[in-house]
Amino acid sequence: MLAFYSDTFVLPLPEGHRFPMAKYRALRDRLAADLPAVRLHEALPASDGELALAHHPDYIDAITGGTASAAQMREIGFPWSPRMVERARRSVGATILAARAALGEGVAANLAGGTHHASADRGGGYCVFNDVAVAARLMQAEVHRRERRLLRVVVIDLDVHQGNGTASIFRDDPTVFTLSMHGARNFPFRKVPGDLDVDLPDGCGDDEYLAALDRALAEAWRRQAGAMPALAFYLAGADPHEGDRLGRLKLSTAGLAERDRRVLQALGERGIPVAISMAGGYGHRIEDTVGVQMGTMRAALAHWERQRRPDGRAAGRPPGP
Repeated sequence: MLAFYSDTFVLPLPEGHRFPMAKYRALRDRLAADLPAVRLHEALPASDGELALAHHPDYIDAITGGTASAAQMREIGFPWSPRMVERARRSVGATILAARAALGEGVAANLAGGTHHASADRGGGYCVFNDVAVAARLMQAEVHRRERRLLRVVVIDLDVHQGNGTASIFRDDPTVFTLSMHGARNFPFRKVPGDLDVDLPDGCGDDEYLAALDRALAEAWRRQAGAMPALAFYLAGADPHEGDRLGRLKLSTAGLAERDRRVLQALGERGIPVAISMAGGYGHRIEDTVGVQMGTMRAALAHWERQRRPDGRAAGRPPGP
């Protein structure tokens, strides 16, 4: 199974900054040690043209050229630097590569990504560019050019924070279905409605969460029954975990592993390839966040192995553009 990383571009954050940048390299190291069947590749940066599939050119220019206002950068939550721009490009590039690989192999992953608070003309909540929105639009363009067919997409966003940027970008796009299941009282405090939003109370635990997930997935499939998606993006946030500093929910590590299993099983039953992003995770202990993400990657690897044909090759379409 292919997974793409961009952790070599570490942001120069101020001392005491609460974003856990070290989690990305820690996850890659754990994968290399414990899951050697996951093939790790460094991501390429997304180009301006690719970013413009989901973002306004003026916003792209402001970020890449370092002319974004102080207010814009405060909303994002990172200080501007050339490395910030490069990391943001490569985080999008990793999801692009994961989506291409998923179309060929059934499942692939970005070890970062899930930057769902970025909308067309602004970032927010540690999100500069929206990796899923760019990759979804690019895959639609590539599939149409190659096969002359419409690629319908579903976004299953299980980060603890609502995917307001993704919902905004796809608000008037019937070819992309957005499902977000998130803490009702958590950031962003002004939600942007998507196709299906599920609000969860503070303190929500495994049983309540998994029951809500089953209902949400059933409703998502019901609403798409006439035109099922042919590609999924799954934001497998670790931040619903009970040990997360920002999550406010109470899921166990085992409960999150069961969440991943149910999502991947539902996609597998419908033959829908999936590109996974790790999305949020802000554990009091970074090893707790990485442990949840390792559970996601184990579930993804098992799912990938189930997709493989007897000849050792993966079922699906070729991953090239």
